[in-house]
Amino acid sequence: MPEPEIPDEYLGDYARILADVATTGRRLTRDELDTRRLLGREAAEAGFQLRALVGLHLAATRTSWPQDAVTDEVSTDSVLAAVEQAVDAFAAGFERAQRLTVRREEAARREFIDDLLYGRSDLGRLAERATRFGLRLSRAHAVAVATGPEAYTETDSVPRAVEAALLARFSGRKILITTKDGRLVCIAPGSQPDVLRYFAKQSHAATDGGRVAVGRPHPGPGGVVQSYDEALDALDLAERMDLDDPVLYAADLLVYPVLTRDRQAMADLVRSQLGPLKQARGGAEPLLKTLTVYFDAGCVSAETARRLSLSVRALTYRLERIHQLTGSDPSDPVHRYTLQTAVIGARLLDWPAKEV
Repeated sequence: MPEPEIPDEYLGDYARILADVATTGRRLTRDELDTRRLLGREAAEAGFQLRALVGLHLAATRTSWPQDAVTDEVSTDSVLAAVEQAVDAFAAGFERAQRLTVRREEAARREFIDDLLYGRSDLGRLAERATRFGLRLSRAHAVAVATGPEAYTETDSVPRAVEAALLARFSGRKILITTKDGRLVCIAPGSQPDVLRYFAKQSHAATDGGRVAVGRPHPGPGGVVQSYDEALDALDLAERMDLDDPVLYAADLLVYPVLTRDRQAMADLVRSQLGPLKQARGGAEPLLKTLTVYFDAGCVSAETARRLSLSVRALTYRLERIHQLTGSDPSDPVHRYTLQTAVIGARLLDWPAKEV
């Protein structure tokens, strides 16, 4: 597609300046330089390319070269110096306008992302603004959030590398990659889970083993907020529960919100079932850790002992001590479910570090 023709108005009185300089040998005045900068800014705002605008000036230089006035090398140098001054001032105005435009675009993008992830602004207006950034909020979307050893901004190398990898693989897909509160965020259509899986893979590698959480797909402008909150909750849950999985899916963790929906009931269960462990030498923490590893190991004593760096005999003693204190036998299937639920509740409520 051919570039649009640039009107001569962006040259201003360029030809007159060249003729005057050839006669007097003077430099451009402050007002002339300011005018050149203004013309450059207006050309940038009109959407023209700097390369084409410089070409326009060079063509005008050839056609307006004051041959009759140029009589010696000094006059030629003066005219060329004026050309350099004029084009430089024009380019400075053009580039300044572009920087202001970029900053406005960045501010608008940041404002949109904040409104989108915090659920601010009118939802209808939010959906209209979203099309500018490649999202169709009338459809379901899912959000993935990645954390790393440091806080990231959009200009950092890690987010840019992840974004480049995704855009190279999913060119044309309607996805948005950004950062929020130091984390990497990817918003993708809910019907395209492969995008978020690939984002998780790339983010995990780029952040040197960082953790990624993926929310469930939800429809409408408010669905993005809901999915984003689920991803954040999954990251928080992984921290409290010491989950090892590098990629977490909110859909796989729904049991935990269910368990803590009645916080008071869970706190009562923790106190009644595990409270007596505080009477043990060294407090409740060593025996609580023993139960945690025991259940994580599928209640297999040998594997539990290996993970705790204990002998099977020492582990058996600990399990018997738990039985004595709580009245519940971890090896008894009837007692096991109640104890395991209480252990999960303790981890969710950060007990015994915090009283419940």
